[in-house]
This record gives sequence, structure tokens and C-alpha cells, in this order.
Amino acid sequence: MKNRIHLYVSRKNALTWLMALCMASSAVARIALSGLKGSGDGPFVWSQIVLPITAAVLYALIALLSGEERFYKTAIPVWLMACYAGLAFSGGVSSRMMAWLFWIAVVFFACLYTDITAGHRQHAVLFLLPVLCGPLLFLMYCYRAFLLRGDLTAGGKCLPDFLMVLGMLILTFGIRVHPVDEYHPTWGDRTDGRRIRSLPPMAQVSPYIMVTRNTSTNYFSESLEISQIDRYIRRKRREGLTNFGITHVLLAAYCRGLCRYPGLNRFLAGQKVYSRGEDIQYCMTIKKEMSADSPDTVIKVHLSPRDTADDVYRKFQSAVDNVKNTPLNSSFDATAGAFTLIPGVVLKFVVWVLKTLDYFGLLPRFLLEVSPFHGSLFFTSMGSLGIQPIYHHLYDFGNLPVFGAFGMKRRAVEVQEDGTIVERKYVDVKFSLDERIVDGFYYAAFFKHYRRILAHPEILDNVPAEVLSDID
Repeated sequence: MKNRIHLYVSRKNALTWLMALCMASSAVARIALSGLKGSGDGPFVWSQIVLPITAAVLYALIALLSGEERFYKTAIPVWLMACYAGLAFSGGVSSRMMAWLFWIAVVFFACLYTDITAGHRQHAVLFLLPVLCGPLLFLMYCYRAFLLRGDLTAGGKCLPDFLMVLGMLILTFGIRVHPVDEYHPTWGDRTDGRRIRSLPPMAQVSPYIMVTRNTSTNYFSESLEISQIDRYIRRKRREGLTNFGITHVLLAAYCRGLCRYPGLNRFLAGQKVYSRGEDIQYCMTIKKEMSADSPDTVIKVHLSPRDTADDVYRKFQSAVDNVKNTPLNSSFDATAGAFTLIPGVVLKFVVWVLKTLDYFGLLPRFLLEVSPFHGSLFFTSMGSLGIQPIYHHLYDFGNLPVFGAFGMKRRAVEVQEDGTIVERKYVDVKFSLDERIVDGFYYAAFFKHYRRILAHPEILDNVPAEVLSDID
């Protein structure tokens, strides 16, 4: 994975809070001095009061709330500041050439700031100080000119701008660099995954041709001989995992397969391919009771390729017990219940808004967490219903790329090469797969590896020796 320089600021650093104080003071001073700033017409208020106040407050909030992981997003308020500075300067000079030159300067400053905070420069922190010193020296020169002339009113006009740039300069001394062997988000990433940027051209273009998930689905079926799995399940139950079953084995083997083939933990959103890294989000529909009229709910379990079978069992059972031992008031049910209160016509519009937000990666994190349509894998047991597995469709809403189902155990009589007849037990599994996240060769390699793991399930008791990372 290509190394980047990842800058961050910490809430534990006093300089971060001092910056926030400067930004808050800038906003307060701008409001207090707004009566000195002209006629008060609409465009003036929006461009010279609302815009810089928004930029200052947003800069402080981003640094305080997400500065440790997403400091690069401070480039957004910096662009707002650049627009404000350009509009303010253009309104105060009569020379069109001077206005254009100033606009070029502030746009260059904003571009350079964005490039540096995105980690594209090996010595990024060294660049920030001279970049921010330019605006600060300019404001100090203006202050000196105003004070030398004795024009305190004109000097007061610069106070909010001075505090705003001073806050940025103070924060520069609090910027640190994350270790290069860790990945941290940057532009283009989502809250639930990082963008894969080194895909072949065909893989980047195909999502624009195959737009929906269901029209991009491949289907895979396999029959698993489960003699070794049955013995393994009986042993685990004797060890105290009383509810241990084939669901846990299949799920633990899937997690172990992602150690070697991490591409299956990708998803597609907004026609771009993303990776969840080591966060395997497993979704499953369960019933509180095994009856036809018992309501359904959905659980979401966060697993890891490093999990053993015991880890998978504990995480899975904890989520199931949390639902079955309490009233039906899970986060999923509460969210779904809130949507039922919205009239149908309005609800269609709300869903469209959610789809649009999801397309651009702007869906709130709490909705991503409760949504069964966002995850790595949906696995369902048809065996518990006494039937064989089905090919379950994928969801066009959300980003779930894999849906698996397995059926009830069955017996088959087979003739061996030496002519003897044996009876074996099988479980049939079926998968619906989004072919846009990886190609067919990759899927084939994964399922061959998956079958080898299930032939020796005892390896799931040990932590994997190696976990491969997905491509950059």
C-alpha cells in the first residue's frame, strides 16, 4: 500500500483549544463589529459576515471533533476563507487586474493547503508554516498601517480576520504526523471504507456500465461434505460452547478466507470500489421465536479476519442474545419504526434523499450501523427452516456485495473408485456475488480456499499467521 503523510491534531493539545478560542473570538468579533461593515444588504451580509463566521466555526469543529483522523477536511473551511478574502478584496479595489491577481493568490493558497493536508508532500508540516505566514504578515502590515494613521475604526475591521488567521497559525505548531505504517482516511474515502485507487481501468469503468447491484450479480453453489465439520461442532460443544453450530463454522471460515483474499471485503458505492479493511460487517435476519407469526429483526456483528471460531461464536451469540432476551426494540427496529410514521409519498422522497447521501458517502454513521443493507456479508440459514438454500437477491439500496445461504443437512450415497458404497452428509451453500468488486478468477480462488478451510475446521481454533492487506 502506497505510503502517505497523514497529519493530525489532538484534542489533548492545548494549541488546538487555543485555536478554537481564536476562531470563536473571530466569530464573536465579526458579529459585534458588523455594524461597522457597510450598508447591511443581503449579498454583503452573506459574503462578509455569514461566510467567514461559517468558515471559522467549521474549521474549529473539524479540528476538535475529527482532527485526529480527518484533519484534511479543514481544507473545506479554508476554501470558504479564500472565497471570503477574494470577495472582500475585490470589493475594496477599483483595479480589475489587482482583483484578479489577488484571486489567483488566494486560490493558490487554498490549493496548496489542500494538497499539503491531504498528505501529498513528504515534508508537509514544513510547508504549512510559510504558507500561513503570508496571510498573517499581510494582516500585520494592514494593522500597522491603520494604527500609524490612527484609524482605529479601520483597524477594528481587521480584528476578526486577524484572529482567524492567528488561530490557523497557532494550530500549525500543534500538527503531528501519524506513523507511516498506518492507514488513515483521505479525500475520496468514506466513513465505512477506503477507496481502492489502483484498480485496472476496466474495473473502474464497469460500475458505470453495470449500474445496479442485482444486474451485476453472479451466482455460485457448492456442496460441502461435513463429516469433519460435525466432529468439530461436537468437540466445541463439549468444550462449553453449547450453541455452537454450522453457522459459526461457515462464518469463521469466511473470515479466515479473507486473511488471504481481502478483496471480498470490498463494496461498491457511488460507482467507486471501497475496502472495509479488517472490519467484516456480518448481517443476519433472526426471529425471536421459531414461529410463523414471530417478528423478524436484523443483527449486525463486527468481525475480523483475525478472529478464531471462539471469537466468532462469542460475538455472534452476544448479538443474538441481546435481541432474544429483550423486547423487540433493537436499533434497527427503532429506525424502521420511525420510518413507518412518515406518509408514503414523503417516505419515497426520504428514501431518495438517503440514496443520494449514500451515493456521495454522506450518510450518517449511525444509519450505516443500523442498516442491514450496508455490510460485508449477509448469511442466512435455510437449514433451520428445514429447506434447501436459495439464491437470495442483493439489495440495490446500500452496499452489501455478498449474500450467502445454506440449507438443511442431506445424505448422499456414493460409489468409490474401488466399487464400495459409502454414505456421506452434505450441506449445500449458495452465494449471490457482486461481480464488480473482484473478478471471477478472484472469486474462484477464494471459494477453493474456503473449501480447504472447511475440510480442516480445527485450524479455526488458532489465530491466523498472516493477514494480507487489500491493494491501495
